[in-house]
Amino acid sequence: MTERIAIFRALQLGDMLCAVPALRALRRAKPDAHIALIGLPWAQSFVMRYAHLVDELIVFPGAVGFPEQAETDEYLERFLDEMRARRLDLAIQMHGSGGVANDIAGRMGARANAGFVQPGEVKRDGMFIEWPDTLNEILRYTALMSALGIGSHDTSLEIPLKVEDLAEYHELVRRFDLRPDRLVLIHPGAQLPSRRWPAERFAQVASALAGEGWQIAITGAASEHPLASVVAAATTCRPINLAGKTSLGGLAALVSHARLVVCNDTGLSHVAAAMRTCSVVIASGSDTRRWAPLDRDRHHVLADYPSCRPCAFRECPYGHPCARNVRVEHVVEAALHQLFQFSTAHAE
Repeated sequence: MTERIAIFRALQLGDMLCAVPALRALRRAKPDAHIALIGLPWAQSFVMRYAHLVDELIVFPGAVGFPEQAETDEYLERFLDEMRARRLDLAIQMHGSGGVANDIAGRMGARANAGFVQPGEVKRDGMFIEWPDTLNEILRYTALMSALGIGSHDTSLEIPLKVEDLAEYHELVRRFDLRPDRLVLIHPGAQLPSRRWPAERFAQVASALAGEGWQIAITGAASEHPLASVVAAATTCRPINLAGKTSLGGLAALVSHARLVVCNDTGLSHVAAAMRTCSVVIASGSDTRRWAPLDRDRHHVLADYPSCRPCAFRECPYGHPCARNVRVEHVVEAALHQLFQFSTAHAE
């Protein structure tokens, strides 16, 4: 009989990419299992792209205490009834540190449960490990796999590219006259304003790199087009504004052919890591131990550490010192270093 496993992780793109090594290890250990992701509605595209790792998306309807969606328990009982009807063999809580996420996973009626517990949390039945607060996000979930007896030594990220992704990339090259051998991607957006380095500083970095002969393109989601336009208008060059003009797969293909990504500590940082493209990451507010790429040679992280960090605010109430204290010249210097080091390696 087919083993039925559910992974509870109702989060955004960057969070999901960080879980890929754990999902890959699980699939290797359980090649014949039916593995379902309990996630946000957008994750249907994730499941389609990672069909070799995950078989199905089960949409999580939201609950109080889960700010990624409307915080309501209105649809929770119906969802839990549906989960119990599935007669799961294993429910793995990979949403976060424990607490209410464990409560919900525990009510799915699986024969066995696994996940994390917060310090001081009541003992749970199943394979639960203490939340590894000092570990990188990727390593947290591979540690959970190890506790389940599943080897997970490969911590690399991956984004499989499809034929249509590469076709979209080649159309971008044709339409915007992109030069991949000289292309630098500037990504000024982030979901939270507190995670964004100032737009005018991204513009100054773009201008400086263009002055060194690099072609500049600005990337972002459609919702970030106004921000990308502000950056483009403030430059002394003529950057190509690609915000809203790429799908996730097209963007990943674009990143894979670019020479450098300059971005905030956001989902695109993990895309760059997955595509093995060097980057400079300006990390404002976030916990760099948790979210910085594991390869700190290929991905140069710049951050300042005032006492209020890591930040829990959507908008900084203190004047954003962690962002302001990362200077333009430091980012330009890091970018040129990465371009020289990895462009030389690429040429060889």
